[in-house]
Amino acid sequence: MTRKTVRIAMNGVTGRMGYRQHLVRSLLALREQGGLALGDADGTVLWPEPVLVGRREHALREIAERHGLDAESSVSTDLDAVLADPTIDIYFDAQVTSAREEAIKRAIAAGKHIYTEKPSATGLAGALELAALAQSAGIKHGVVQDKLFLPGLLKLKRLIDGGFFGKILSIRGEFGYWVFEGDWQSAQRPSWNYRSQDGGGIVVDMFPHWEYVLHELFGRVRSVQALAATHVPQRWDEQNKPYDATADDAAYGIFELEGGAIAQINSSWTVRVNRDELVEFQVDGTEGSAVAGLRNCRVQHRGATPKPVWNPDLPATHSFRDQWQEVPDNQEFDNGFKAQWELFLRHVYADAPYHWDLHAGARGVQLAELGLKSSAEGRRIEVPEITQ
Repeated sequence: MTRKTVRIAMNGVTGRMGYRQHLVRSLLALREQGGLALGDADGTVLWPEPVLVGRREHALREIAERHGLDAESSVSTDLDAVLADPTIDIYFDAQVTSAREEAIKRAIAAGKHIYTEKPSATGLAGALELAALAQSAGIKHGVVQDKLFLPGLLKLKRLIDGGFFGKILSIRGEFGYWVFEGDWQSAQRPSWNYRSQDGGGIVVDMFPHWEYVLHELFGRVRSVQALAATHVPQRWDEQNKPYDATADDAAYGIFELEGGAIAQINSSWTVRVNRDELVEFQVDGTEGSAVAGLRNCRVQHRGATPKPVWNPDLPATHSFRDQWQEVPDNQEFDNGFKAQWELFLRHVYADAPYHWDLHAGARGVQLAELGLKSSAEGRRIEVPEITQ
């Protein structure tokens, strides 16, 4: 066995997603399992060595010490020095969106492979520039598209690939939860999410997710019609100071897909949850329907579809939910972020296929940009196809 140390600069690990999902549940989890075996003739095992980058040295050192990393070699507040280090192969970015684009440009110029949270940039022009720069530099690059690796959506894909639905007619998605305003109870999301000047807004955050989910499972998005709203105009920040919420906190979108299916997806940080999971997609087809969430998936086949009769004068005598069947796991599902990290590392070090790159990330930025334009102009907008 040959153990290859892979030093990865991680910018933004003091944030919720960067720390919890990418550092702890992905790269440190890979170390806990003994590394990532490439399966080559040499028996190569990749050993991730995170280098934590950010502005708050004390916070980075505390994280390093908490997880047994050498703070002297694994913590830095100097991004340029980290990028100049020839022992570092990969740059990962989980910063606030407004800071991401410039940092990725510097990493590309330094010849590092790029893996980044979405959105990759604040606008389509910037996202396409990053993709072009990475392609010209000949580096490997990827964008986090974690929801494709959720157990519920993997089960849904299994149904699609098996022809369960027949012709898919429509997709209805519900995502969100109530994010506290921050006055009497602390908010679950950082305050910058609610300031458009800092790159916040639920359209910018969630439409890139919906683009790759729809594109990968059902077909390319051909048009978008959206209405974005700021339902809660004032919130309180991390210092308990009130501020104006200038970004949208809810979005209601209709997406026309290649092949004719219609998707309707509501995204909201101002909704109280009355569903089984924080995100659910109902897919209806000529031969059957399914409801998929983060982990679970239920189906109702054409042959088992009951015959509801509308009668508002009588109470319902049966539970509609009980008429659906659970899709079995049939396999063990790993953390979705970790699963995609493994694929990206295999792409970099074993040249394994990988198509969730900066070009794919640009499609998500494009959909968010056009969704906001649709809302501002009150009309349906065609989504041009992005080609490499």
